[in-house]
Amino acid sequence: MPARDETLLTVPNVSEGRDAGVIAQIGDAFASTGARLLDVHSDADHHRSVYTLAGSTNTLVAALVAGACACTRLVDLRAQRGSHPHVGALDVAPLVYLDDARRGAACAAALVAGEELGRAGLPVFLYGRLAGGRSRAELRRGGLRTLAERIAEGELQPDFGPRQPDPRTGVTLVGARPPLVAFNVELSPPATLQDARAIAARIRQGGPQGLPGVRAIGIELTAGGRRVAQVSTNVEDHRRIPLARLVAAVAQHAAVERCELVGLAPRAAFDGFPHDVSVANRRTLEDGLSS
Repeated sequence: MPARDETLLTVPNVSEGRDAGVIAQIGDAFASTGARLLDVHSDADHHRSVYTLAGSTNTLVAALVAGACACTRLVDLRAQRGSHPHVGALDVAPLVYLDDARRGAACAAALVAGEELGRAGLPVFLYGRLAGGRSRAELRRGGLRTLAERIAEGELQPDFGPRQPDPRTGVTLVGARPPLVAFNVELSPPATLQDARAIAARIRQGGPQGLPGVRAIGIELTAGGRRVAQVSTNVEDHRRIPLARLVAAVAQHAAVERCELVGLAPRAAFDGFPHDVSVANRRTLEDGLSS
């Protein structure tokens, strides 16, 4: 009988998307413990890099600690950090299970990672199923300054690590989850930032045309001298809301210019996807794990 695959993923999000040298150094740190670095996606407008790594529990926990140490040396949140909401240099560090059989291992690994990151000097907040469903958005509301005030007032307390965040490095959010799909939809001119924000408010979970498990914000891209309105989304359950349905929901309100995948997506997320809509960086988890 073949041995069960114990591989987990971690998808750390780092608040640096412009300095190629810093991005590479942080990637090297994540990979220094033997974890496989499957993908790196950086965006100058979001000022954010998303790394996808695969490995065993111990390897991934060590990778997150090594990467966190590099982030605290190389990323300074006191400088302007782009349009994506964030509260930390190593902003989010989820442990990802690829099937239900690995859920327990991912949850255990996330708790160990939180403790180890706390020992490394970072305040750590759990989110998702490990924190009674608390969302990243709840913790990021108002940014790092507001979060520090909520801690000082006793409303919140980190689950691991120091009580108060360093304004230079912030806090890290740790969770355990199945794969989600980070997917950006660019709107055709003359759509504006206000249009993107209005569409995001309509299609996100809880909106008037809300899609279950979809988080969405509207931003404006300006890198390279262009101005493009974008609906930036996270799809938490790609089987319930395939990307084709997400794009159709956006297209009800504005023409879609093109799309962009951030990181890797399960192949099934693209079931039924329209052939006439281009997707930058389209690459699947299955491709990454088999390479």
